[in-house]
Order: sequence, then structure tokens, then C-alpha cells
Amino acid sequence: MKKVTALILALCLALSLAACGGTKPAAASASAGAAGTSPSANSGKTYKVAMICDSSISDGGWGAACYNGMMDASKKYGWQTAYTDSIDQSAYASAMISYCDLGYDMIFVPGNQYSDAVKQVAADYPKVFFAVLNGGTDLPTKNIDSILPDANQIGSIAGIIAGTMSKSGVIGFIGGMELDTTKSKLANFESAAKVLNPSIKAVSAYAGSFSDTAKGMELAASMINEKADVFFGDASAVDSGARQAIDKANNGTVKIIDIGQPSDLLGQNPCVACSVVTDNAGMLGLCMKAVEDGSFGNKVVTGDLANGCVYLGAFNNAIIDSATQAKITDAVKKLQAGTFGK
Repeated sequence: MKKVTALILALCLALSLAACGGTKPAAASASAGAAGTSPSANSGKTYKVAMICDSSISDGGWGAACYNGMMDASKKYGWQTAYTDSIDQSAYASAMISYCDLGYDMIFVPGNQYSDAVKQVAADYPKVFFAVLNGGTDLPTKNIDSILPDANQIGSIAGIIAGTMSKSGVIGFIGGMELDTTKSKLANFESAAKVLNPSIKAVSAYAGSFSDTAKGMELAASMINEKADVFFGDASAVDSGARQAIDKANNGTVKIIDIGQPSDLLGQNPCVACSVVTDNAGMLGLCMKAVEDGSFGNKVVTGDLANGCVYLGAFNNAIIDSATQAKITDAVKKLQAGTFGK
């Protein structure tokens, strides 16, 4: 019965992808990627990867960064691509099953919240490979790998910027869900800021969503009322809403700033002072290479300052002067060396 249901889902996906909002057919993605790439030199086969995402790939934040990472890695390795975005938790497993039945080699999911669905589907499709961004260290199996950027370093880099830049002594953090990685980012955001300014206060809140832009605006406005003047978020489209509220409060003169992630968001909003960048393409590319050479599975693919998959983005020169930039850069170098705060 399970197999019949899966086949029905696959047929429905193949017939209706073009009509469904937030979903693109494999052929459409493949045609764009094929222009600059070629099948794997190892086998002559053209591999296919699909991304399942509960946020939008055009959210200007997490969803967009993860989608772009998949596209960049696919271009490098010559993989065809597809995606399904803006879906509810109840649809995670069925969307994955549909791509499995359509012959996709890898399913990429950008968050630990997909782990239960991944384990369920991966057990029924042992020849399909699953790459879980921010997956737990206990998640990998013979066909599941976790991709794990260093959340402690990401939070600490943001905390260094906030501790250096805050004039009010209040900094704000907005999370989407209370995931372990998000909680780690918050803890290190606060602790790193306090290394530079022991009296600093961090205010934080969780939106309960990665897509509620209005909630981001609401939470940011509330924190601005509490005098927060530096913001950092881990909530995708919610962060975009927060930046809208910050820009509105600034009213043309930037006094309240935002730290972007996971891509370099410099120029997206006037309030963006700098970003903490995660090279999702580099880490996902390692998973693609492992699929091609037969070494995929039972691994945690890590990203950090040491291997360049986590790094400090470009500075907004209109907001951060050269002396402050040098101070932040020096502190990040100490973080990489293990001497920050010691």
C-alpha cells in the first residue's frame, strides 16, 4: 500500500509541478544548469538533486541562501536540480517520496526540522542519498549525511560585531524555531558580545515560524522599543521582516543595524552592516562528490572558519569605519585561533 501511495504521489507531482505555487519541475531547473555543466566525469551519468524547503527560495534569507548553495554546487558538479518550497511539515515526507520515485539521486533538506521525515523516507529508499543541513551528529546512516556549519562560531562572529558596534548596550536576536543550532547561535551571540562589553544585554524571541514576515516586523519593533540597536536573526523570511522594521525605525539615518546570515546580505537593506556567511555550496558539493565516488553515508560534513565554509562577510563602509572593521576582524581571527576571550 505504501508503494502504491508513493507512486500515485510521484505521478501527481510529475503532472502538476508547473501549476503548484512554490514548486519547479526538474526539467526547468535542469535546462538552466545544463548550459554550463556536463555529466560526472566519473561515470558519464548526470545526477539529480532536489531540495525540500518549508520557507521560500525568494525570502532573501535562509531559503534563498540554501537554494543558491544547491544551484552553485550543482553547477560545479554537473547535477540537475529541482525544488519544492513553502511546504508544511505534514508534506515533508510525501514531497521527498515523490522525488525518490522520480529517480532523484539526492534529497537536500535545509534544517534539522526535517530529520524525522528524512529517517522515515531514507529507510524505504536505501539507494537515494539524503543531505541534511544542520542535521544532528547522531543522524547519519549509510544513506544520510549531516551538513553541520559551526553554529557556535556563527553566533560568536555575530556577537563580536554586536559587542563592538552596540551603543545602547542592548542587542536583539530573533529565532524561527527553538532548534539546537539556533539556541547555540543565540548563546554564543550573547557570550561573545559580553567578552567585548560585559554590561551588554541581549533580548531574544522566537517567531514560531520561518516564513512569517509580519511577525519579524512585530518582534523587531518590540526590541527597538527596548533600545536594541544591533540585531541578528536565524529565522529566514522572519529576518527579512525584522530588517524592514529596522529600516523604518531608522527613517533614512542608520542608527540601528542588522547582521545578516547565512549569505552575504550587504546591500539588501540599508541597515545591514555585515554578514556571517556559510558556504552551503562548498559543503553540499562535498556530499555530491561522495555520491559520485561511492563514499556517501555515515558522516558529518562540517563547515567552520578553518576550512572557509564559515566566514566574516563584507563590511558596509558607510556604517562601520576602518578602525572598527579592524577591531572586528582581529577578534574573528582570535576566534579562529581559539584565543578569543582568553
